[in-house]
Amino acid sequence: MKKIILYLIFASCFLVKATAQDDLLASLAKDDSAKVKQNIATATFKSTRIINMPSVEMTGKGNLEFMISHRFGNIWKDGKGWTNVAQLFGLNAGAANTYMSFDYSYTNWLNIGFASTGNARFESWAKFKLLRQQSGQKNIPVSVVWQSLFNYDGSDGPSPDDQAWNRFSFLHQLLIARKFNENFSLQLTTSLIHYNYVPYGINNTNNVFSVGLGGRYKLTHKTAISFEYSRQINGYKNLLDETASAVNYVPDLFSIGYDWDTGGHIFQFFLTSSSAATNIAQLGANTNDVRLGNFSLGFNLNRSYGIKRVVKALN
Repeated sequence: MKKIILYLIFASCFLVKATAQDDLLASLAKDDSAKVKQNIATATFKSTRIINMPSVEMTGKGNLEFMISHRFGNIWKDGKGWTNVAQLFGLNAGAANTYMSFDYSYTNWLNIGFASTGNARFESWAKFKLLRQQSGQKNIPVSVVWQSLFNYDGSDGPSPDDQAWNRFSFLHQLLIARKFNENFSLQLTTSLIHYNYVPYGINNTNNVFSVGLGGRYKLTHKTAISFEYSRQINGYKNLLDETASAVNYVPDLFSIGYDWDTGGHIFQFFLTSSSAATNIAQLGANTNDVRLGNFSLGFNLNRSYGIKRVVKALN
């Protein structure tokens, strides 16, 4: 009889403990479900470039991205008539600029890259993620990225009268973007170009500033329309070069493109008012005014490769 009573007391205690644990787990689950979830904006843009300008997007951690960017000659040259048609509106004009680059992200906040920009020029950069758009317990309305780049002119080779440091130019950009909804994103791009060497002349400057706006509107799950407009603020008019020849650059840069995501590649087909391949030339020394004949056809092709295996911790 005593054993039976002891068994009953033990069973009662176990049931009370189990019920208390169930109530505690239910309370914890309720509290967890009541917490505000953190929503981080993703795919503000589908590529590390909008068209010409860099975007706030970076390659994934441990990934290497290879990009080929190609710009053909002007669509229509004044006075050329039938020749423009025979040259397939710049596609077969014998004038083209090719840009080949590699981007690698060792961490989630740092992207480094290297590129061959054509005309015996090379450039390298570092891209830092400062803020990421998100909502929830922490609200950050925009994504912010800083990029610093140097460009080196390797043409003609070294000479006794030429200092290597004069061949360098630099570009610093602050990128501020917001993804307004699943279809529409905008980015403000401010740029500073610094030339170590500027040919002697009137009104030439070592520092050139510009500001631009770029965006993307998604048409379908795989396609989108993208655009860019940049305005050079100084260093584009009433210039004289070292031979005393007058030089006037065009301050406006406009581009519009069509993006196609194939799953493994990102294709971007575009029209742009600069045939130059680098941002430094596009923003600081553009000679094409914004009219149809001075636009060039071009494309970007992106492909990412997993270099470092990233293991995600289980929560």
